[in-house]
Amino acid sequence: MTERNILLTVAYDGTEFCGWQRQQDVRTVQGELERALATLHPEGPSVIAAGRTDSGVHALGQAVGFRTQNSTIPIDRYPAALNRLLPPDLKVRSAREVAASFHPRFDASRRTYRYQLLVSDQPDPYFERFSYRIHRHPRVAAWNRMAAALIGEHEFTAFAASPQPGESTRRRVYAAGFFVAGPLVVFRICANAFLWRMIRSVVGTILEASADDPDEFVEILRSCDRSRAGATAPPRGLCLERVEY
Repeated sequence: MTERNILLTVAYDGTEFCGWQRQQDVRTVQGELERALATLHPEGPSVIAAGRTDSGVHALGQAVGFRTQNSTIPIDRYPAALNRLLPPDLKVRSAREVAASFHPRFDASRRTYRYQLLVSDQPDPYFERFSYRIHRHPRVAAWNRMAAALIGEHEFTAFAASPQPGESTRRRVYAAGFFVAGPLVVFRICANAFLWRMIRSVVGTILEASADDPDEFVEILRSCDRSRAGATAPPRGLCLERVEY
């Protein structure tokens, strides 16, 4: 029987999940997906994501792959079949078959995230789960001068939380910037890959840096010194928008 290699595009509200990775006795995105797949496939296929998201982080376009010997489910039926089994805060948006050699993580060329800031003096229940509320007036032009320094290939040690021994902290950023969307200020960044908590550390550092001296942020980036970076922004504002191959 020919094995099928299937790639899902998945969206989720990460608020009630303890991150992506399967764990015992806690609710995770991987765990919920594998439970749903096991209902359709007795072999209980495991899933691999393009990138692991932390507790509280959301996704609009997470890429998730799995392999199966099952040939009875047409590829266009997978989203509906799985969504009947999945909870309201986790859904499959699309499915396609890919080459046998395809790997969701290693074949990804670009990943795009957004971080949402709500500019308000008052809590807003509509945005509370998906943004970080700030009280001060946003300095978007100054923040974009800082964000521009991220573009290109750099060592991101200053924004890396506990890199693994031997892990490279060099990443290539293709685009980074802030824009206004109604009551939100959104930071969007696209790179070949990201270090653990890198984006949240970048956002927290920019928020703390002096808007009158953008060079301060550039110095922090070049220092490769994690102790010089700002506080890590909370996870609820972060969302994985899409993965490109």
